Amino acid sequence: MAANEDKQAARQVTLDALEERIVRSVEELVSGDDWRRAIEFAARFRTRSFNNTLLIWAQHLEAYEQGRVPTPTPTWVAGYNDWQKMGRWPEKDGGYRIRGPVKARFASATPRDPASWRRLGKWEKPRPGEVVRRRIVSVVPAYVWDVSRTHGAPLPELPRPRLLEGEAPAGLWEGLTEQAESLGFEVLRMPRDRIERGANGCIHFETRQVMVCADMDPAAQVKTLAHELAHVRLDGPNQRDDAREHRGISEVRAESVALMIAAAHGMDTSDYTIPYVAGWASNVDGKDPVAVVRATGEQVRSTAFDILDKLDTTQLGNGNPLSLRVDGPEHTPQAQETPEQAARQVEPLPERETPAASVGSGRGL
Repeated sequence: MAANEDKQAARQVTLDALEERIVRSVEELVSGDDWRRAIEFAARFRTRSFNNTLLIWAQHLEAYEQGRVPTPTPTWVAGYNDWQKMGRWPEKDGGYRIRGPVKARFASATPRDPASWRRLGKWEKPRPGEVVRRRIVSVVPAYVWDVSRTHGAPLPELPRPRLLEGEAPAGLWEGLTEQAESLGFEVLRMPRDRIERGANGCIHFETRQVMVCADMDPAAQVKTLAHELAHVRLDGPNQRDDAREHRGISEVRAESVALMIAAAHGMDTSDYTIPYVAGWASNVDGKDPVAVVRATGEQVRSTAFDILDKLDTTQLGNGNPLSLRVDGPEHTPQAQETPEQAARQVEPLPERETPAASVGSGRGL
């Protein structure tokens, strides 16, 4: 009993240390350029939570500055067992500590009723007619390794999109348009003088129209459409969150989702403009700026991931090695509806780990 308590205490100390490191990383995101670089990084590792992305980023950069890894940005990241499945062996003391999710199975015969879900035992089978889903119930310290800290069998290269200046990735405009239309919005290319305030794009929730300026090159048009699609997903009139009352958060989320989608397709993101992070995060009444940034970051990551996962386009990958065909530690296949997705349609499922903060509607940064 005492040994188990000591183990739990040591685990909590490690989780507390990871939490402190996340907070420090968030506090360093004080400018728009810092935020842009963080989102570009997250675009390459989007199966990881925003918090774990920050942890990997900080630890890898530290290793680079100490000369322990060859590049300032990781290439592929996976856990110990996953690397072994690919015939590679992680180096001792070369891993990065993250917050590993612990998942449990829950069953219900009426999945739309949040109160109906019950947790299954380790070997317990569901009753006839029950739906089974998995969700995160806790977190524990875990390790992942960048490919540069492993050795063994060679890995296949991931195809990289190659774009000329001003060119849009093949199929991206069509894919984003299809998603907007599936949500009941008409996508229109319009001359700039037909768009409010001469903007690059706008959205009308009343008429359910998305307008994109046609007087731009294809890359700018597709970036604008991604921005407006993010507004459709996150800022509709039925959404209830702080972002609807704070335009800064709304615009940061939409621009960041667009940035992540562009980065995942190898597009130039140098001209993306993000408002001063320390400014918009501190202007939310009654909210800790660090909590605002973390919640916004996770909303952006999950929204962009959902959009990217539905696209039939050539992308840079999600941070998992190409030959890794098992689920990453934080990724559930889209074909399997998760309890969190069901909760967005009805009410939250009972008892789950609460996020460090809750800001804005939908998902976010």
